[in-house]
Amino acid sequence: MKILVIGDSCTDVFIYGRCERLNPEAPIPVFEPSKTVTNDGMAGNVVANLRKLGVEKVELVTNHEQITKTRYVEYKSNQMLLRVDSNDSVTNSFDIKKVDFDSYDAVVVADYDKGFLTNNDINEIGLRSKLSFIDTKKVIDLNNFKGYTFVKMNEVEWDRCQQYGAEYEDWKDTLIVTMSERGCMYNDKSYSVDNSVEVRDLSGAGDTWMASFAYEYVRTTNIDSSIELANKNATLVVQKRGVTTI
Repeated sequence: MKILVIGDSCTDVFIYGRCERLNPEAPIPVFEPSKTVTNDGMAGNVVANLRKLGVEKVELVTNHEQITKTRYVEYKSNQMLLRVDSNDSVTNSFDIKKVDFDSYDAVVVADYDKGFLTNNDINEIGLRSKLSFIDTKKVIDLNNFKGYTFVKMNEVEWDRCQQYGAEYEDWKDTLIVTMSERGCMYNDKSYSVDNSVEVRDLSGAGDTWMASFAYEYVRTTNIDSSIELANKNATLVVQKRGVTTI
């Protein structure tokens, strides 16, 4: 199995510490850092999850400029106090001419709308790929995704598409709408998740979902088992701290 991941990537930094008193100068907690955890995020996290799933060959085409998301988290409660995003947009762009799409079994697009992929890039990737999956923040015009095998978005993003005229009946064979604790919906069918687990951190769960879904679908072409594996693995990672893999 050979999968290409295209999209924006970042470095996720989690700074854990404790808060035991308020700042006497302002009504805010005093944070004492004690531990820092760093890992690849966004498209990089999709790649990390695919590798953990056992995909033999995973390649990433992404931005060269560094995006960093730094989260300050109180360790005992696992509550995030602050997130600082550095260099939140990039100027270097995707060059479709450098990609031989025929050499990959599938392409996964993880578009976080940071500037690496244009709408035209997204459209062309879907049209040129044998099997293609996209999770994107560019959700106003679904026409950009007509060449994709599956399009994943959350409820808020799908609602926005509907505001711009998208009709569910036109997209239900392609569209997967994730609904947080209510699982997801595909082709009028709901897929539930285990809500008995303790959710510690939602960061990166969507990347795990997409990697798991793409892996299983490339392996089996079975939509039901692919969604079930994706739901299961996303449920596993939300029980851990930070952005983690399966």
